[in-house]
Amino acid sequence: MHGALICVALPALAISGEDGQLTGHGLDGFYRAGRRLLARCRVRVAGAEPVPVQGRMLAADRARFVGTVRTVADSGPDPAVTVERLRDAEGTERITLRSTAARALKLGVEVSLGTDLAELGAVASGLAGPEVPAAVHACGLRWSAAGTQVTVTADPAPGDSLASAGLLCWELELPPGGTRSIELRVRLELPGRARPAETAAPRGRGGTAPWGEAAAEGDDPRTAALLEASLDDLRALLVRDPGQPADVHLAAGVPWRCGHLAPAEALWAARMTLPLGVRLAAGTLRTLARAQLPGPHGDGGRIPGALRHAGAHLPPGCTGVEATLLFPVVLAEARRWGLAERETEALLPAAERCLGWLRTAVGEGGYLADPVPGGPYRCEVQAHAHRAALLGADLLEAYGRPGAERWRDWAGELRRRFRDDFWAEDPGGGRPVAARTPDGRRIPHLGCAAAHLLDTGLLGAGDYAPGLLDKVQTEQLARLLGGPALDSGWGLRSLGAKEPGHNPFGHRSGAVRVHETAVAVAGLAAAGFEKEAGGLLRGTLDAAEAFGYRLPEMYAGEQRTTGSVPLPHPAACRPAAVAAAGAVQLLTTLAGVRPDVPAGSVAVRPPRTAPLGALRFTGLRVADQPFAVRISRLGLGMVEEAADGLQLGV
Repeated sequence: MHGALICVALPALAISGEDGQLTGHGLDGFYRAGRRLLARCRVRVAGAEPVPVQGRMLAADRARFVGTVRTVADSGPDPAVTVERLRDAEGTERITLRSTAARALKLGVEVSLGTDLAELGAVASGLAGPEVPAAVHACGLRWSAAGTQVTVTADPAPGDSLASAGLLCWELELPPGGTRSIELRVRLELPGRARPAETAAPRGRGGTAPWGEAAAEGDDPRTAALLEASLDDLRALLVRDPGQPADVHLAAGVPWRCGHLAPAEALWAARMTLPLGVRLAAGTLRTLARAQLPGPHGDGGRIPGALRHAGAHLPPGCTGVEATLLFPVVLAEARRWGLAERETEALLPAAERCLGWLRTAVGEGGYLADPVPGGPYRCEVQAHAHRAALLGADLLEAYGRPGAERWRDWAGELRRRFRDDFWAEDPGGGRPVAARTPDGRRIPHLGCAAAHLLDTGLLGAGDYAPGLLDKVQTEQLARLLGGPALDSGWGLRSLGAKEPGHNPFGHRSGAVRVHETAVAVAGLAAAGFEKEAGGLLRGTLDAAEAFGYRLPEMYAGEQRTTGSVPLPHPAACRPAAVAAAGAVQLLTTLAGVRPDVPAGSVAVRPPRTAPLGALRFTGLRVADQPFAVRISRLGLGMVEEAADGLQLGV
């Protein structure tokens, strides 16, 4: 799918190749709510398909395709007529013919249409079935099957409509230097049924995003381009909870993962975009609180989630476990960024239920298995649990709820045991092990999951929670993350290049995942390892440039060499929520904003190395008010705009 141009404004999609023709093959088509409304839309002018010149994205939800056609007015090799197609995800396509000929032209235009009304999953697996017969409808065509009806209307009305061939025809007269346009509209109709609630989702750039107009500028112009493109992708992936339309969250990615809520990805994306504001986090938390499993025992309090492939060395992990541990973390950090006290307090019972589930799920050895029960005990899951305990205790204490000290004691005991049980000594200085089995066997391979050991979470006064590793171990892990085995030059590999089973295209066994790279950069910067953080950040920014600033969720972890470019993963979602949000975190890490809104303060502690030179952010939000910060080439931060009453520090 990497070569496809995908227009996104969920729940609507439009997918085609760079020539703009919808051929009816592969995933080509207009989609809505997971159903292909139109599979074929081929344009012919003067009896021939336009010769493709360029196809490119204008925004996350819009694309432009340009081609040329040969006519009797052509002088030599120079075409006199161009064909432009402007397409948006919502189902509108405008076809414009432009003539530079010195005399009037009369050209025949044919648009061949067809659809199978298939579900996206069936299309992806090659089981879409035959096309549905068309019927003439008003100024276009109509297809009906299984209670679903799709219409394509044209303006101006076609001169002829051949339903049996799915063909609309026009005879257009172009004056010298003139233009003529045809607009097609694809619409889903559900006779006798109400329109599904999910179609009320925000419409790409036209919708209201739960953040302001954030922007970046600086010595490296790519920072502005990456932030703008990432925010555009995030807007396109916004969806509403059908039961509570006021609550928005992010779909995991397009085209494969936009049909159902992915709790872990939604929470990670909300957490990484907290510098843009807390509204997305609040909506995501409320949506997931309603999904929590009921009951005081067993699975009560856990957020349901699907199993996820974990590579060759480990069995699949449960995204629900990850989401349950993330919930109190996102709530605690959102409060620091400015989530209103009444909203925080309303969500606190759900966070307490998450902690209650953690208490019952921890095994006899004091570690959390994933999946529960049976294990194994993954190192990153222990990091998630440790962070949830500390930030959960922060919440409980702030609201006078019992249990804060008990969770801090539990976290301290986990640190003490983890530093022995999850560390393997070797001649190179040692390294964390990926997991332990319940019987004590170590699974020693090294991958990007170890970056979560540096992700400690934001506490009060702009400080970070203590990590699971001691100072020496943290320093060694920083060296490993910045070394050639894990750093591909384009970002962090999901499995080290020297590990058994390494595959540069393995999405958990060697591919670069933007999400974990962003976690590593933020964790390294917070721990003071700015050289390693800067190297990973610059490599990811270089990769973003190669991908036109629309980062896929993953790409091949081949070693970077002179003149090389990152290789796309054939199955990666693009756009993807954690990739776009990860880009936001990568950039905002350079600002070093550490808010403590409940205490009325915000500190700015940017990396002293200033890896991208001077940088300025505007449109960030702290305490639900605009926040702007400037970073000098010497790594000095200066707040330019902030909410009234906030005490500023550096």
